[in-house]
Amino acid sequence: MSYNKNTLIQAAANIILFLAIVSCQNKVERQLPELSPEFIEVLDAHGDWKKWYNAKAESYAMIHEGVMTEENAFINLESRKIRLSNTEFEIGFDGNQTWISPNREAYKGKSVKFYHNLYFYFFNIPYVFTDQGVTVEKIADKSLNGKKYTTFQAKFDSNTGSSPQDQYFMLINPETKKIEYLLYTVTYFGDEHPSLNALKYEDYRDSDGVFFPRILTGYTLENDSTTNVKYQVTFADALLLDEEFDSEIFEKPEDGFFAD
Repeated sequence: MSYNKNTLIQAAANIILFLAIVSCQNKVERQLPELSPEFIEVLDAHGDWKKWYNAKAESYAMIHEGVMTEENAFINLESRKIRLSNTEFEIGFDGNQTWISPNREAYKGKSVKFYHNLYFYFFNIPYVFTDQGVTVEKIADKSLNGKKYTTFQAKFDSNTGSSPQDQYFMLINPETKKIEYLLYTVTYFGDEHPSLNALKYEDYRDSDGVFFPRILTGYTLENDSTTNVKYQVTFADALLLDEEFDSEIFEKPEDGFFAD
């Protein structure tokens, strides 16, 4: 079965309406993970992070600045099933495999599997670092662009995720206590000595008590300074939902192909 963007948006609207009807019912909350007090302070600075932790689904719109391509994302948070919809392609993860429609050539990047949850992950830091198999610890301060930042490193267990050797360093704004920069490496494509990249988090917006960045800007990093802009994306209409999306929207459509 094939779903277009309007169908997906209508599905999200129907779920929101349903949630409004049943909002008075009791909700079962997950047991919170064991986190360090320092990391909890970072999470608390980003709003009611427990709401994200207990949410069942998420949706948002994203625009790739420069090319002005809009993408709509729909995610079931526990399974991390996802569907991305734009004018060029549909990409999804059904819980086992990634797929693309109408054909592989519709996505110009190296790997559909790498791309399918890339921006979901960036957008949802620090909340995704509460996942099982992730450890966050405060480390020595780092300096970027001549400014010193309190820094936290996220490490992954060897069996967590598709590239557990990736490194993530959260640089905390001293005034807001929110993430201002994320320094990260990419080992997915086999680079044994990957360089650090810098991602700037800007213009946090309140989504029912949970704060998400409106702008993410990727930079190359040289000698503890950001240099060239690599990409920029903006986000809007972030929603956390108390019910999952119908699993059918994450299934490969008839004209789709499984892809790496």
